[in-house]
Amino acid sequence: MNCRFCKKTLSTKFADLINCPPSNSFLSANELNEPEKYYPLAIYVCDNCYLVQVDEYKKAKEIFNSDYVYFSSYSKSWVEHARRYVESMISRFGYNKDSLVIEIASNDGYLLQHFKNKDIPVLGIEPTKNTANVAVLKGIPTITEYFGTKFAQKLQRRGQKADLLIGNNVLAHVPDIDDFVQGLKTALARGGVITMEFPHLLRLVSECQFDTIYHEHYSYLSFTSVKKIFEAHGLELFDVEEQPTHGGSLRIFAKHHKDTSKPICPRVDKMLEKEEKAGITTMDYYQNFQERVNSIKYKMLKFLIEKKKEGKKIIGYGAAAKGNTLLNYAGIKGDDLITFVVDAAPSKQNKYLPGSHIPVYTEEKIREFRPDYIIILPWNLKEEIRDQLSYVSEWGCSFVVFIPDIQFFE
Repeated sequence: MNCRFCKKTLSTKFADLINCPPSNSFLSANELNEPEKYYPLAIYVCDNCYLVQVDEYKKAKEIFNSDYVYFSSYSKSWVEHARRYVESMISRFGYNKDSLVIEIASNDGYLLQHFKNKDIPVLGIEPTKNTANVAVLKGIPTITEYFGTKFAQKLQRRGQKADLLIGNNVLAHVPDIDDFVQGLKTALARGGVITMEFPHLLRLVSECQFDTIYHEHYSYLSFTSVKKIFEAHGLELFDVEEQPTHGGSLRIFAKHHKDTSKPICPRVDKMLEKEEKAGITTMDYYQNFQERVNSIKYKMLKFLIEKKKEGKKIIGYGAAAKGNTLLNYAGIKGDDLITFVVDAAPSKQNKYLPGSHIPVYTEEKIREFRPDYIIILPWNLKEEIRDQLSYVSEWGCSFVVFIPDIQFFE
């Protein structure tokens, strides 16, 4: 296997989660007795450019199919994050009715709706038909297509170049990151701005967020590696912000290298220095991660088995991809340790988690079952979920998260 960016042969394994089905491949009741596809899930680090990446066993077009189950709008905190972003971009760069805002992986229109409400022209690019259809119903023009250089050239021929080109949690999802970034350059207007958000590798390592590793994530990104990739395509990073989303993300700002209208913010050098100080450009930084991963697995299994022996009732909340990584690596199967999982998305309800085959229900099931413990699988949303389910304190139920370590709270 060669590095996706510098093409050097990869030999250093960062983490090995053995194998599991794609994290968003939920099952119907009729599919439970059918064979289920599992794929290896090993992560490597390039000792030349330090890009952390998964081997491409599962093709993107098989993952992002017409029945993709993730809809961004079901997270209130994520929609609010998008709204604040829109306000910030308009305030900083002055977008108006004469601008064009393009979002790649626009999902169900959770973000572009805020620009549209201010009469700023928008265009969504979304590869999954069912989420794109929801956006169209909101009045957001959306093209169902994968973004890359060829597609960007189509936009160019149509005279559509972005004054603001957005990609939230998509840069890590593309198998050919070189082609994708070249497409960004092609689709960007002369004085335009690119913003990308992605989970920060620094936080993944420091907090052992191994459950954010799954087949849909081809790359695990540092500011240092992204800067190299963008510069190779004539794009310059001029600012960076740390965001609390997804357990700790970066929002990068990029422009054409020849665009001198936007000064380089001091935060760029500060972030590079922060990563270098942490050791991100040394191979020692990537050692012993597997041992930390295994420690979390052992603690989780110990907790579940002990509480089950005590007769406690345990459920999960949030049928998130990260939860499926955690459950599958821990080897949890069926409903003996975790009776069921609750999720707000109708696209996941009355289905079964991939691999573990734990059933997914609506929130009404919680009051009926009255669990003793609720495991919050999307731990990055634990405050939002705790507030939403505050009524479980009526019968003494506690919340639990396992990453970065086992934590209990009410």
